[in-house]
Amino acid sequence: MDIIYLRELKIDTVIGVFDWERQTKQTVILDLEMATDIRKAAATDQLDDTLNYKAVAKRLIDFVNHSEFQLVETLAERIADIVLTEFSVPWIRVQLNKAGAVRGARDVGIIIERGEKY
Repeated sequence: MDIIYLRELKIDTVIGVFDWERQTKQTVILDLEMATDIRKAAATDQLDDTLNYKAVAKRLIDFVNHSEFQLVETLAERIADIVLTEFSVPWIRVQLNKAGAVRGARDVGIIIERGEKY
């Protein structure tokens, strides 16, 4: 199994359960690890033969920016589902950071893994 990753993808969105959180966008930070097999792409040197991380990032930026979930758990689950289904990734690890959510903590968030490693 090979891993293609994205680190610190910052996206503004409405997220949270409190009234003030529903009024203004906050920044969430995503770290993704996505399983793939890069051997074909390495042999052909063609973008079509690999997981296009720019396309993944653009899709998630659009989705997250327009979402309005209350829970980071829901957002993380939807992100995993998009990557697994739309990009044919067999396994993903999503770390979603909602910096500033807890006073005194640098960041807070969730880490989920979905799919199967091969």
